[in-house]
Amino acid sequence: MGKRLCSVILATAMLAFAVSATGAQAKVIKIATQSPLSGGMSAVGTDIKNGAQLAIEQLSGSLTKLGFKIELAPFDDQGNPDTGVANAKNIVADPAVLVIVGHYNSGVQIPASEEYHSAGLANVSPANTNPKVTERNYLEISRICGRDDVQGAVGAQFAMSMGMKSAYIIHDKTAYGQGIAEYFKRESEKLGIKVRGFAGTEEKANFDSILTPILASRPDVIYFGGMYDQAAVLFKQARQKGYKGMFLSDDGFDSSDATKIGGKVLLDGKGTYYSTVSGPASAYPGTAKFIADFKARFGSEPQPFAAQAYDSTALALLAIEAAAKSSGGAAPTRAAIAKAVRAITDYKGITGTISFNSKGDLLKAKYFIIQVTSADPLQWSNNKIAQTLEIEPPK
Repeated sequence: MGKRLCSVILATAMLAFAVSATGAQAKVIKIATQSPLSGGMSAVGTDIKNGAQLAIEQLSGSLTKLGFKIELAPFDDQGNPDTGVANAKNIVADPAVLVIVGHYNSGVQIPASEEYHSAGLANVSPANTNPKVTERNYLEISRICGRDDVQGAVGAQFAMSMGMKSAYIIHDKTAYGQGIAEYFKRESEKLGIKVRGFAGTEEKANFDSILTPILASRPDVIYFGGMYDQAAVLFKQARQKGYKGMFLSDDGFDSSDATKIGGKVLLDGKGTYYSTVSGPASAYPGTAKFIADFKARFGSEPQPFAAQAYDSTALALLAIEAAAKSSGGAAPTRAAIAKAVRAITDYKGITGTISFNSKGDLLKAKYFIIQVTSADPLQWSNNKIAQTLEIEPPK
């Protein structure tokens, strides 16, 4: 019995030594995500999470060899600032979380990222377009998409090119929706487009009171700054009341659920268009494999910003690896990772080549104008690209 007991003790000790000697193999590093996983924006929000998950599964091999296990920590911000901030406090309190990928809504990202900044936690954003995201000059905050002050102007320039001489502008009262609507308004007035009205609303079901002054003013285009779950209802009700002009929105409209809500009326009259910093699959030559892999993994076509979430997570993994190697293989610090993210140059992502300026904006970002061409949600990724631009951020 004594020999057997000694053998067990010896075996246990050897196992403990092996684990200790390769302790990094059990070292867990978490990449968190924040996006709406429930509610009206969950279609896009869930695929932001899924894009990050796919990147971790496919691209964390180098970190595994270094002895780290990479895990995804998804959080549902519900598209709500208070929820996003509460989640952010929990995220930064977990020392294993070394990067956060998100959000979808700028109105959530801006207050939540104050928590990331205070904690020195790198935040790579796949979708947040409000200028304030990067204008605060936080080292921790970088984004791989364009900005609303450019996107709003692009929308107005497109309206002018389509012969629109008057516009009525509605927004959802959020930092994102109101912000981009104001940039659209500013550029429209600069171009000579008559702005017949500018109003905000939180209504999501019955737009009668909003549509009465709009229809009375007979604008060539109705512009909506905000999200698809609100815009598509407004557009549908406007068509049902006889409006024949153009609908124009922003990348908040970019979801296949927009056609589930609006249906074929989005194709009527002078059509429905939206600007976006996230083009359809055909806009990115590098996305073919991603789309196939995504469908195989999750059983559906990726929603907008899934590819950006994949690239954001790829950058996070590169930064973690670079920081780990710089520390001799030890677990890297948040501060080192934040610096490593910003130092990445000419990364060949599936959505394009990524390099950051000193504020955390892309050196050049892509902007698209997309025409809704089918009422079938399954055909959303095949919407027609009406215009593609590559523009530097404002100086």
